[in-house]
Amino acid sequence: MTVKFSFIQVLLLLLITIFGVIWSVIYLQPLVMGFLPGYLFLFFLSLKSTFSIRESITISLLGVHKTRIVIIILCLVSFMLPSWYLSGTIEQMVKIALDVIHPHHFIMISFFISMIFSMMLGTTIGTLSAIGVPILGTAAVLHLPLSIVAGALVSGAFVGDRTSPFSSAHQLLSHTVEIPVKRQWKAMFLTTLMAILLCLCFYGVEDAHFASKVSFTSDHLVRGQLSQAKFIPPIILIIFVLFRMSIIYAFLSSILSAVIIAIVNGTSWTKLAGALWQGIDGLGGGFIHMYELLLFLALAGAYNGLLEELNVIQPYLDKWLKSSHSLLVDTMKTLMATLIITLIAANQTLPIILTGRSFLPHWSHYYGKEELARVMGDSTMLFPGIVPWSVLAIMCSTIVGIPLLEYLPYALFLWVLPIITILVSLCRVLRKSKKHRTASL
Repeated sequence: MTVKFSFIQVLLLLLITIFGVIWSVIYLQPLVMGFLPGYLFLFFLSLKSTFSIRESITISLLGVHKTRIVIIILCLVSFMLPSWYLSGTIEQMVKIALDVIHPHHFIMISFFISMIFSMMLGTTIGTLSAIGVPILGTAAVLHLPLSIVAGALVSGAFVGDRTSPFSSAHQLLSHTVEIPVKRQWKAMFLTTLMAILLCLCFYGVEDAHFASKVSFTSDHLVRGQLSQAKFIPPIILIIFVLFRMSIIYAFLSSILSAVIIAIVNGTSWTKLAGALWQGIDGLGGGFIHMYELLLFLALAGAYNGLLEELNVIQPYLDKWLKSSHSLLVDTMKTLMATLIITLIAANQTLPIILTGRSFLPHWSHYYGKEELARVMGDSTMLFPGIVPWSVLAIMCSTIVGIPLLEYLPYALFLWVLPIITILVSLCRVLRKSKKHRTASL
């Protein structure tokens, strides 16, 4: 594949993009400001290539158009929490959660419930939207650390996003590495099981640590008459997602039903509009807290549009793997490559496609497609949940209402799987080496 840009140009693009975003995170500046220098440099590279200013702008706008669904979803998420709160839905679901979930095993059960929902729904965002709000509300009532509970919820949500056959990302990986979903699931089974068991142990230890500190009395279990109408917003959301209907219609219908319930219960239009705009004190939400992220997502879409059209990275990925034929070394290279792509692409789709297409011939020849599916499933599918400026990480953080860097240490599933997959590759290399030594004797 022809190299269009020099190594220095690609390295500068990487450094400008990453350091710009890191600057915005450290100094609490809008992400769009930190990402702008990287986009401007990429735009400059497009002009030095064969594109005119008009063509570069058109490609950028097409990239923004591709992110419109995410932008609309985040806009609707900013309205969901206030509408559910004013309708009384959150309060009622918290009471039910207090009845169902034993407080001394709360964190582990939260992970388990999130995992089951995500395997059924196949989506991180749908899972966190459906169960994240009531579970975190219950954790607040019990005075449990919200960052740990959020980490457990996000971990569970990513189990299905990565592993469920209903997940669009899982299907995309299967298509990219050219193996059936069943074979891909089998390739991921060992590392998935190991990671889930580690998560259950970890959250069980956390539960044991906080068991004596949980503030829990029978006063919390208010057994008054429950209003069936207040169940409508979450039920609508879950039904829409279960039946694979548009997530936008799911959020919109849930919000509208909550607004109607709030108005019927006596909430004034002024209070409702103020809550939707500014959010709820102590809970968050509100459009005014979201617009900077929406601008960033639009700019990230423009950036990805140019990055994909210019084919900046893929030629270097093709060259990188040619010199090695060790499963462990190639596993490390694949993890590094897909992390770099995620750092600059800020989404989940592009790393899957770029890594898969670039590395598939090499992995197919030396190790098999299933091994590539395992390594990418344990890294490429999860890194977008770790990078603070990634679209998926931003959406998760926004829904749970906890900053990524606060819950990430407790989102064990996200960062333990890359370690596990490296160890699995190492074990297979050692086992193969032992067989060769035995055969030569």
